[in-house]
Amino acid sequence: MEIILEIIVPVFGIVGIGYGAARLGLFRQEATKGLSAFVFDFAIPAMLFRAMATTALPAQIEWGYLISYFGGGYGAWLIGTLVSLYLFRRPGAEPAIAGMTGGFSNTVLLGVPLILTTFGERATLPLFLVIAFHSWQLLSVVTIQAEVGIGARDEMRRLPANVLKGLVRNPIIIALLAGVAFNLSGLTLPHVVDTLTETLGRAAMPCAVFAMGASLAGYRLAGSVGEAGVGVVLKLALHPMLVWLLATHVLTVEPLWRDVAVILAALPVGVNVYLMAQRYQAGIAPAVTAVLLSTAVSVLSVALVLHLLEVR
Repeated sequence: MEIILEIIVPVFGIVGIGYGAARLGLFRQEATKGLSAFVFDFAIPAMLFRAMATTALPAQIEWGYLISYFGGGYGAWLIGTLVSLYLFRRPGAEPAIAGMTGGFSNTVLLGVPLILTTFGERATLPLFLVIAFHSWQLLSVVTIQAEVGIGARDEMRRLPANVLKGLVRNPIIIALLAGVAFNLSGLTLPHVVDTLTETLGRAAMPCAVFAMGASLAGYRLAGSVGEAGVGVVLKLALHPMLVWLLATHVLTVEPLWRDVAVILAALPVGVNVYLMAQRYQAGIAPAVTAVLLSTAVSVLSVALVLHLLEVR
């Protein structure tokens, strides 16, 4: 009950308020776009920059932690792909979208506020280490897989340049790298910059989850419940289970880092899965249905994961 009152209700409650406000017309689509732009371009980058500029960095990257998280994700991704190929017999780019559904978490809009609400600033480094590797890596993999599936070799040749362009233009990645660079410089963050980024960053968590809820109100269940259901099970159950097994019994990751990885893996399907489905016009119905269903079910599944991890 303590977990539900102190962690689940504040985070998912704001998601619900945002969703209800948008569905009732109290928060218009233009406002949602504006709030989302503020979150992605200003609030979260400010929070990430300050966190990385002031956090004690490890002597080396915790590869066991990253391998546990992404290894579990790619395991669920592979199974989703195989199920799509051989059970549902989907052609072209659809197996890539199905695989991505099982291994792509909503790490920014939901992961940042949930992890920081749960663990506080001590979880800053493991959280942002996953974020730094997350989208650019997984979006590159799904692009390669989708292009192979539809046989579009020209797009694959442009992939490295497209990935680099996306990284250079991503405010979150820029903020992370800038924060690490400042940290390594050995300088102290000026008080005015520290205060400014701290104040701006405080808006990130409530605005992010509200924007997520309002954004979801623009989607509707689109059918393909069977395929979407498989994706939801892979995402909310198999992904965190594989991460826990790898981090606990294969690579022995430090408990706090392990718990952060497992909770991030237990998050619902990221909206980018739907966006990639739209880009390739493949698997759109199961993708949007999986995003909505997994977000609704994750209220209970994340609470269960927190309980099993004995988070206090």
